[in-house]
Amino acid sequence: MGHRLGRGLGGRRGGSRVRRAVARRHAGLIEELRDRALAAADGSGDVRDCLVRPVTAHLTGLGSPTWYARFCAQVMTDPALHEIMVEESLTSPALREAIDGPNRTLPALPGEVRAERGQMVRTLIPHTCAERERALAEGTLTPRATWGEVATGLADAIVGLWPAPVTRAR
Repeated sequence: MGHRLGRGLGGRRGGSRVRRAVARRHAGLIEELRDRALAAADGSGDVRDCLVRPVTAHLTGLGSPTWYARFCAQVMTDPALHEIMVEESLTSPALREAIDGPNRTLPALPGEVRAERGQMVRTLIPHTCAERERALAEGTLTPRATWGEVATGLADAIVGLWPAPVTRAR
């Protein structure tokens, strides 16, 4: 794990409670946004409104500078801390519903391909947001002007990723 995140949140032992509290607080706020998006989508399963936009809307609401996307990217990739994000964020009922909607409309994919692409999406969202957050903190240009535009780009990429052809190993 990055040294700054580890030191800033009390190291591995005491920091786990702090990391969990941070994840829980933000997950709850994102869950509220996702619930509203799901109600507005009325079962359409639109990935733009239900999967991605609640995250970017939350980041917009935090103002600038923010650290939450970078926090998520680090915690999600750390073997000892990954479970915190899974328990606090990825098990939410609204997120499950947002994922299940598009899954129902996808072509049949082998189980391992579906799992792999789900992993790609779980990586793509926080890391794309973390890259924008880092660039904003540095004052450098970003490919998209707003978090809303980032959501559009992410949604487009995800919509293209799920139905991509499946190539069998040779």
